Amino acid sequence: MEMITEASPSPVSHDILLKITSEREMVTTTMKHFLASLCLLESLLHALTQCTVPASEFQLEGDYLIGGLFDVHHVNGFIYRYRPEAIDCSSKPFILSSYWRFQSMRFTVEEINNSTSLLPNVSLGYKIFDHCSDTQNFPDIFNLISVNGLIKSRGDTHKNVSTVSKVIAVVGPYTSTQSLTVAPLFMVDLIPMVSYGTGSSVFSRKKKFPSFLRTVHPNKDIIAVIVKIVQHFKWHWVAFLNSDNIYGNDGLELFMKMIKDTEICLAYTKGLNSDTNYSLIFRQIKAQEVHVIIVFSPEWTAEALIESAIKLNVKDKVWIAGDTWSLNKRILKEKGIKNIGTILGVSQPVVTIPGFRDFVFSSKSQTQCENAEQQMFCNQISNCSDLSPEKVIVEDPSFSLTVYYAVYAIAHALHNVLQCGAGRCNDNITVYPHMVLAELKKSNFTLLNKSIQFDENGDPTFGFYAIIYWNSSGDAEQIGFYKLPPTFDFYINNTKIQWFTKGEVPSSLCSPECPVGYAKRQDGIHKCCFTCQICPKGTYINNTEDPYKCINCKETEWSKVGSTSCSLRLVEYIPFTDSGAILTMIGACTLVGLALATSVLFAINYNTPVVRSAGGPMCFLILGSLSLCSFSVFFYFGKPTIPFCILRFLPFSLFYAVCLACFVVRSFQIVCIFKMAARFPNLYSWWMKYHGQWLVITMAFVTQALILLVGHSYGHPKPSNEMNWYPDKIILGCDINLKVFSGPVILLVFLSSLCFIFSYMGKDLPKNYNEAKAITFCLLLLILTWIIFATESILYRGKYIQILNALAVLSSLYSFLLWYFLPKCYIIIFQPHRNTQQYFQGLIQSYTKTISQ
Repeated sequence: MEMITEASPSPVSHDILLKITSEREMVTTTMKHFLASLCLLESLLHALTQCTVPASEFQLEGDYLIGGLFDVHHVNGFIYRYRPEAIDCSSKPFILSSYWRFQSMRFTVEEINNSTSLLPNVSLGYKIFDHCSDTQNFPDIFNLISVNGLIKSRGDTHKNVSTVSKVIAVVGPYTSTQSLTVAPLFMVDLIPMVSYGTGSSVFSRKKKFPSFLRTVHPNKDIIAVIVKIVQHFKWHWVAFLNSDNIYGNDGLELFMKMIKDTEICLAYTKGLNSDTNYSLIFRQIKAQEVHVIIVFSPEWTAEALIESAIKLNVKDKVWIAGDTWSLNKRILKEKGIKNIGTILGVSQPVVTIPGFRDFVFSSKSQTQCENAEQQMFCNQISNCSDLSPEKVIVEDPSFSLTVYYAVYAIAHALHNVLQCGAGRCNDNITVYPHMVLAELKKSNFTLLNKSIQFDENGDPTFGFYAIIYWNSSGDAEQIGFYKLPPTFDFYINNTKIQWFTKGEVPSSLCSPECPVGYAKRQDGIHKCCFTCQICPKGTYINNTEDPYKCINCKETEWSKVGSTSCSLRLVEYIPFTDSGAILTMIGACTLVGLALATSVLFAINYNTPVVRSAGGPMCFLILGSLSLCSFSVFFYFGKPTIPFCILRFLPFSLFYAVCLACFVVRSFQIVCIFKMAARFPNLYSWWMKYHGQWLVITMAFVTQALILLVGHSYGHPKPSNEMNWYPDKIILGCDINLKVFSGPVILLVFLSSLCFIFSYMGKDLPKNYNEAKAITFCLLLLILTWIIFATESILYRGKYIQILNALAVLSSLYSFLLWYFLPKCYIIIFQPHRNTQQYFQGLIQSYTKTISQ
């Protein structure tokens, strides 16, 4: 057999002739032709001497051929070689589940050939190889890509060499590593590869693998199901054991990516290979206190792991199996499998293919492997002489359905290329593999009630995953499902699972969950390892949003220590209907009534000595000011507004200044009459001539009015919310800018101090004519009132502070009305003999004599 290769580097020549690329161009070309031919010839000779099998098993002639790559045998680990040789797969461990898949392809081709609607009058054949090694099965690949036994190099001008291969597509191989090894050889000429088991994400990259498609879902889908299972049972602390190859490492990367924003933590991970120390792995898992182990590896790797777990007496674990071994019959029947814990898994849907069982029985009865009648190519032998149909039928059916889909997809693509219809196909069309590829990408047909289609990455858009539980009877029982996009439906029947705990779902946590109202504080590199800290008042914890942070409540909300939500604060103010407000307003109205009555009484007795000595016309100004001040009381109740806040302070500040100014003048006049008139007659004359008392009162009024006007222009009182004093309440009040309104207060304090000084100077006046003592007493009551109120406002900030403020205002007004005007009203009404000119003259003369002495 001759092999022709191109002189320029290509994926084929590069893999075969790596050691001679530094020679001159002509020598290199000649050596490549020679060595390539020699290598293939040696492989053929080796195969012809060792590998024999009936034609019906691995080869079937037809108008068009489909290549098949199935690892009927498997090489586990690296094989050391001392000379170039083709690997003999038949001497390696036999994989019964792969043989099932191998038979599925044979059955599917036969079924298509028997169909009258699909590829009518066109026969499909196959050329299948036992692809047992990841890296050493190249002779069978060369056979598939050769044309009439020759590998055509680019630019080949041999006119006698056919350029059309009968192999239009390839089904397989099974593992991701196998696909990654051989795919570049098929990609060069866009020969379609439809894999039934390759899950690695790298094959979704169409720039690197333009002619690669698959009927099995990529790893991201099965990892998504595994994450869903872990989340469903609230396991946060898991181990991930994967095969140390492209398939397992891809699964690990996807798992780490998908759990990034979840509560799942990867406590332990390890790549598994033929040299793995399983004892060390299980000791480390035990030290980490991990109770859930995810095993993402091919079936032979999982078998070694589970067997080691049984031997090492590993107990009380939850195992989650990937789709490659979740239906593995050999592990299911292992003695002691029940001791290692509970096993869940994810599998391809198990669908019975009509006619397959009969095909296996018929095929095995007609063909016995040991009676070989025809010599075939290397690695086309299965050592199946002692294999009964019953053993095949009961084997793990995983991925047999995806083989079925793959062959049918190729057949439908060929059907479209040949423009088949009306019972026949167009025989004049020359079929190239890239034409089949173009139709494969557009696949849209129904098979076993499934719509078979591929997306832009060559990945399937159909199917779902079954969730498996290994029950106590030794069967893999379906307990749920996960439907792929667009529905994403997920369901598990928890009642069907009998946990090794004999009851509740096992837990797998680094740290126990925090009590209600506690936030997590991460301890170490894993977010699942944490300490618990109670949330203080005014904050709450929302485990759904962020379990690691106590969230502050809004200003209008409050919470207790250790809360999971905030409550609205109770808004409080004194309404007009409050009993305290009603009594206070009655007191204000009473004050106005008493002031009016006093004014009437004084007006009737205006010319009497008592009224004249009390201030005469000034009494009416004082009583009017007290009445106007009392209107401020009414605005301490109801919901505060800007007008209400202004009217709380403005009338009282303005008219109380007038009232105090009147008493300042009155105190000064009393001192002048009894003390200063005799000693400072000129000053007294000036005061009387220019009506000094009215000048002082007017000046006080104008000054206070200007101060208030300026203060309101910079910042008037406005409603405010007291939120700091009570965490669960908002007390509505009025906010006063102390800097702006300190002026009016200072003036009131100044007038009060001045009044007190003058009145105190007249403390030794006649006993029965002592206005100064009354004023002094009123001022003392005033001072005492506001000291009490200031103390209360420091100690108490509740809603009733408004009533206390109103009472302080009323007390300030009543102090002058009751203790200054009421005694005079008493004399006028009940002691008229003391309200005569003679009586007052006698008191004055007596006091004058006392002073002169």
